Amino acid sequence: MTSSGNDPAVRRSRPAHQSQGGRRRSLPPATSAIIVFAKAPVAGQVKTRLCPPLTPDEAASLHGSLVLDILERCQSLRGYDCILAGTPSPHHPFFRAMEARFKIPVWDQIGSDLGTRMAAAFKQALGSPYRSVVVIGTDIPGINGPLLTMALGSLHDHDVVLGPTMDGGYYLIGLRTPVPELFENIPWSTGQVYALTEQKVKMLGLSLKILPELRDLDTVEDLHTCIRDSKDPQNQMFSSRTKNVLQELAKRLTNRE
Repeated sequence: MTSSGNDPAVRRSRPAHQSQGGRRRSLPPATSAIIVFAKAPVAGQVKTRLCPPLTPDEAASLHGSLVLDILERCQSLRGYDCILAGTPSPHHPFFRAMEARFKIPVWDQIGSDLGTRMAAAFKQALGSPYRSVVVIGTDIPGINGPLLTMALGSLHDHDVVLGPTMDGGYYLIGLRTPVPELFENIPWSTGQVYALTEQKVKMLGLSLKILPELRDLDTVEDLHTCIRDSKDPQNQMFSSRTKNVLQELAKRLTNRE
C-alpha cells in the first residue's frame, strides 16, 4: 500500500521523468527528503490552545490551511522528496486527499510520543535512498523554500541542523544518520526542548548548524501576531488562502467582543 512508506518505489514525490526538447529523460532519485509531521484537522484535536477564543471548528480550519501551506512550499522545491507523516492515521481522508493532490507518500507516525515518532521516521528514511533528511511541523508560518534549502544544504558539512522556536522548542531538525539519543528523555511540549536537544548534540560530539529562530502559531498571542502580519501586503509568510482564513477569524473575534 502506498501509504505505508515501506516500498522505496513510492518514496519519490517528484515525477520519474522530465521532458526536454520533446523527449523524456529519467530523473535521478533524490538523496534528500523533507518529512512533514502533521495532524489531521479534526475539530477538538488540533490547535486546542487557541480555543477559546476560537471554536474547535475554526481552529481545525486554520490548521488545515497551514498544512496545505507547508506542503505547497515543499512541493515547489526541486531536487528533494516530500513525505507526509500523518496522525492519527495515514488513512485519514484528509491525508488521502493530500496524497492525491501533491502526489506524495503518506507515512504513519510510529511511536508513543513525538520523540519516538521522529526517531522512527529518521530510521525509516535515512540510508536508502536518502542521505539527508529534515523533519518539520506545520505550525510555523515562517518556514519557506530558501530556509528548507539552507537546512538540507547544511547537512553536507554538519551532522545536525536545528531550527529553534521562540518558545524554547524547535521547528526543524535535520540529520544525515539516525541519532535516536537526540529524542530520548526530552520533555516534549515544554520550553526545555531546544536547550536539552542542543546539549545532547554537544555531548555526542556532533557538529551543529543553527537556523534562524522563528515564531510558531500555538498560543492566542501567536494568533493575534499572525492576524496582524497577515494584513501586511508585503508579508509572504502566508498563502492567500491562509491570509483569508486569518482575516475572517479576526472579524469573528471582533464581533464576539
